[in-house]
Amino acid sequence: MGFNCGIVGLPNVGKSTLFNALTQTAAAQAANYPFCTIEPNVGRVSVPDDRLTKIAAIGKSAQIIPTQLEFVDIAGLVKGAATGEGLGNKFLSHIREVDAVIHVLRCFEDGDIVHVEGSVDPVRDSETVETELALADLESLTKQRDNLAKKSKGSTDKELLAQIELMNRVLATLNEGKPAFATKCDDDERVTMRLFNLLTAKPFLYVCNVAESEAATGNKHTEAVAKMAKDKGMDSVIISAAIESEIAQLGSDEEKKEFLDTLGLDEPGLNRIIRAGYNLLGLQTYFTVGPKEARAWTVRRKAKAPEAAGAIHTDFEKGFIRAEVISFADYVACNGESGAKEAGKMRLEGKEYPVQDGDIMLFRFNV
Repeated sequence: MGFNCGIVGLPNVGKSTLFNALTQTAAAQAANYPFCTIEPNVGRVSVPDDRLTKIAAIGKSAQIIPTQLEFVDIAGLVKGAATGEGLGNKFLSHIREVDAVIHVLRCFEDGDIVHVEGSVDPVRDSETVETELALADLESLTKQRDNLAKKSKGSTDKELLAQIELMNRVLATLNEGKPAFATKCDDDERVTMRLFNLLTAKPFLYVCNVAESEAATGNKHTEAVAKMAKDKGMDSVIISAAIESEIAQLGSDEEKKEFLDTLGLDEPGLNRIIRAGYNLLGLQTYFTVGPKEARAWTVRRKAKAPEAAGAIHTDFEKGFIRAEVISFADYVACNGESGAKEAGKMRLEGKEYPVQDGDIMLFRFNV
């Protein structure tokens, strides 16, 4: 399963600097002027997970393959984007293609770096971006609703009528100045809402970009963002894109740890973004272990065993018979598969088994 996050925000907030640091590339040109990122740059990074290293050592795996996270660096947005101002149309089309949104907010003061609004105010900046997204959603959903309403005249199709009713509820939410995800819905309606392809229905993570000296403590701007995020039922993370850039240039893990220690930080900002992102999208990890490789796989929370098998290959899902499952804790405690089997800690699970985070799995299938 892919995990695709678009990095968005106003120009000059540190999007491209963060992107370059996270992907350890210079694919996106970071420059002190608006619109230096014209086309979305895509980078993939490995998701750090200490559990994978542990089970690989126990299983004597020749190769370790972590799961991956995809970042998309999207052009900066300005007021009027919903009507095509700046690079608005490109911005909106690119953001529709991502699963979740990482909204970078400038929370640092620097007279040498121009702010498009003339001052630093991350809450105002977030409202600027989200207002443009909401305006685009209003236009898009109104057209969808009107077209569907024409088709439904005289119809008794309950599913069709329910879809129109949901559209009307979402439009009411948008007209109140709230994002689409604030609409009260059950799980089935959430699935239906995805078909509308709305920008403000996507999960958001606010990333506060601060100066190096404030990475461990934050500041008044990050406090304001944290309150705003909590009020919206979202999450926020504090990072310093400058620090992440420096970490990306260091060669060994020892060097990185030493550098972080001098700053009073326990881990790189990337790790915090990944954890928050997994929570945002409702994702979890399971593992496969063997002499050739130990590998991490990403699936939805509550995913059943056949769906997890499908993450490896569609044939595994189609011909799923059962899964051999060992929890991570039992695998480590019993020193591997053989020990877990001897201790009665390996289970055979069927099609209805809900995969748990950290499961070590082996699938039996027949095509």
